[in-house]
Amino acid sequence: MAERIALYLQDAHDLRDGLDYVQYAEKRGFEAVWQAESRLVRDAIVPMAAYAVVTKTIKVGSGVINNWTRNIGLLASTFLTLDDLAPNRIYCGIGAWWDPLAKNVGINRKKPLNAMRETVTILRRLLSMERVTFHGEFIDVEGIELDIVHGRKEPRNVPIFIGATGYKMMELTGEIADGVVLNYCVPPEYNLKAMESLKIGAKKAGRTLDNIDRPQLIVCSVDQNADKAIDNTKELLTQYLAQQPHIAKASGVSKDVVAEIQSILGWPATQEQIKKAKHLIPEDLIHCITASGTPNDARAKVKEYINNGCTCPILYPVGGDVHLMIDTFAQK
Repeated sequence: MAERIALYLQDAHDLRDGLDYVQYAEKRGFEAVWQAESRLVRDAIVPMAAYAVVTKTIKVGSGVINNWTRNIGLLASTFLTLDDLAPNRIYCGIGAWWDPLAKNVGINRKKPLNAMRETVTILRRLLSMERVTFHGEFIDVEGIELDIVHGRKEPRNVPIFIGATGYKMMELTGEIADGVVLNYCVPPEYNLKAMESLKIGAKKAGRTLDNIDRPQLIVCSVDQNADKAIDNTKELLTQYLAQQPHIAKASGVSKDVVAEIQSILGWPATQEQIKKAKHLIPEDLIHCITASGTPNDARAKVKEYINNGCTCPILYPVGGDVHLMIDTFAQK
């Protein structure tokens, strides 16, 4: 099995239950926990702080926040604060968000590549304790620095990961980031082209693919009853394929299927709408883009992603017994 393994939490569990899951994952040898921030449901930073406080060794990452809604000074001070809670255990995962959600809250995602380049560049400089003046298209700052009077003044070790799905963003990630958070709901074969794009970007910076960490979100539904595990996954895919076009495109699912699901689901989707539409998700798609089924089924599917370039599976437990999923992939 994988030498490295991580847990992904979103909003499916009570936040206090999430603290217990993270502590249990740490006990069973998981390397990291990544907290989602995508739909308008749960902020990533508050849970990350809570995870950091109740653990001792596990790394804590944002998986992923967006680069539009926090100004660069606030973004840097946020991760400085998290590093104060858990020194050298914090990962910054950041992505370009997605429409229609971004548009619906007033964000114009123009030139996302340029915006991401500026964000990563200036964030890294600020966390290195530099005084920064930068006049860019998206970031315009004059003589700013992290204003530490009390506390640690040394540069902070906060690796920056870009949550990339499109191949142009993947190239940029290879050029400027410490790592990529590869997306979920994609077939393992998707990774092959992603690796090539990362290599192109890495070459621009005089690096190789081995210099780029490549953890990957993987939907993981584990149950001793394979049919039950698959049914849990159907509900998740119904919502995601309808509401997140970039995931639907990367998954390879038929546009007709997506359109039919969208005709049933509102925004936000209700549980009743999801149950009504979930029969439209083909079972072969579930086996193609998720690790769903018995523990042996899940382990075999995760291995496919590792074989195609994933360096650390980040497992998203869907339904069922979260402890069983953690036990299925335990390192100790």
